[in-house]
Amino acid sequence: MHDANDLIEIFNDLFVRPFNTELIAGGEEPVYCPAKASGDRHGIVFCHDYFSSALHEVSHWCIAGAQRRELVDFGYWYAPDGRSTAQQKAFEGMEIKPQALEWIFSLAANVKFCVSLDNLMGDESGGQCDSVDFTRRVGEQVISYLINGLPGRAHSFTKKLLTFYQPHHRYADFCDAAFCVVSEHVNKPLMV
Repeated sequence: MHDANDLIEIFNDLFVRPFNTELIAGGEEPVYCPAKASGDRHGIVFCHDYFSSALHEVSHWCIAGAQRRELVDFGYWYAPDGRSTAQQKAFEGMEIKPQALEWIFSLAANVKFCVSLDNLMGDESGGQCDSVDFTRRVGEQVISYLINGLPGRAHSFTKKLLTFYQPHHRYADFCDAAFCVVSEHVNKPLMV
């Protein structure tokens, strides 16, 4: 059983001191909150105690640069469920890299991953967004990360997840295995 409290401990051990940032469970909605005053910590709040929500929110943080980490939700817009086709395309464009990291984190933590279009009530698509194309694009980004290297914080987090959840795997072997798994699913998206 995967416990989000383990993720909190893993993340906080890695990042509280060098980045003054902590992972926090219990939000009704996920949100990144920069520190409000000197001495406060930045907080990555994920939904309830959902393991996958924590992985997803950490993936956004791992991509955000220093300036974005000073803004609520990294300064990104969020249109709720029911987005138009144009809004959905913009959403998907912003989600490729975070969901690619989430896929890698999920593989390292040995949990299932499924891309999220997050738009069940889309007005023009009737909720039927093109998950095949989006999965392919996310998978291609995963492969690019595995070939070219993960961003620094994502690399550290992946290694720590791997040490905790699959201590018998070396990082290089994990990357090779992840490459094979994702390559198989790029052309036929399935839950992995």
